[in-house]
Amino acid sequence: MPSASLVFQSIVLGVLLGGLYALLAAGLTLYFGVMRVVMIAHSAFLILAAYLAWYAHRETGVDPLLTLLVTVPLFFVAGVAMQRLLLTRLRPATLTMMSVLLTFSVALVIEGLLGYAFSGTQRRIRLGYSSASLEFFGARVAVVKLIAFGLAAAALLGLYLLMRHSRFGQALRATIQHREAAALVGIDTDRIAGYGFGLGLATAAVGGTALALDTTIYPSLHWHWIGPLMAIIVVGGLGSVPGAAIAAMTLGLTQSLLQLELSTTWAQTVFYVALFATLAVRPQGFFGGRLAQRF
Repeated sequence: MPSASLVFQSIVLGVLLGGLYALLAAGLTLYFGVMRVVMIAHSAFLILAAYLAWYAHRETGVDPLLTLLVTVPLFFVAGVAMQRLLLTRLRPATLTMMSVLLTFSVALVIEGLLGYAFSGTQRRIRLGYSSASLEFFGARVAVVKLIAFGLAAAALLGLYLLMRHSRFGQALRATIQHREAAALVGIDTDRIAGYGFGLGLATAAVGGTALALDTTIYPSLHWHWIGPLMAIIVVGGLGSVPGAAIAAMTLGLTQSLLQLELSTTWAQTVFYVALFATLAVRPQGFFGGRLAQRF
């Protein structure tokens, strides 16, 4: 039986992990919400952002957080370009299915380019605070995990404020809720969809940088993330950013607590169990519906 202090430590780590998961999954919900696109390449862009942060630190010594000044706008532009040049060419009737194949191909290209440029060797960023930790009520937490959580929280808060308190956010929410109705009231849904896709990819830049702070990276690492992230957005309700955030926190906390009794590998099966249970019991997700309307 784990001690109370160990359980509390796991809860703290689970919350931090859930916050990061929420950020990583936010982009996937935006893609599906604005275009009904299943973006398999999202996790590949996460690893690409992590590599850019690692490479910039290796070459210049700059803190990975500062690379966001370049990678966030770069990924936004790449997302808009990808939507307009590739995804708009797909037939609407088969968009969801064909988007899986198309973005799967993009993921393979990114993995191949990273393997060619940096080989398959595992890389890790070593910072002055990489081994530092802080203690909260008996729970010791690595500083890099706190920074990653803070980065995720700031990005999600910014996304929330943008969606709730800007004309673009209102147009984006209208497009997500009912694209045809949004077009009827004068919203340029194609342009909004492009910007929404760019915004989703911008979250990948932030998430990948957060990953790079505390994760060993290699070109094929993105395959590790596809299953958990897909489980989060399905459990949360496809297209619901708040639902994805709640699902991410719930599953991250559950995974952390299961690691007290199981290995890390077995604890991660919580995502696949949750995915199968959701598809069997409530395919529309447990945290979507009206919650998505309030975003």
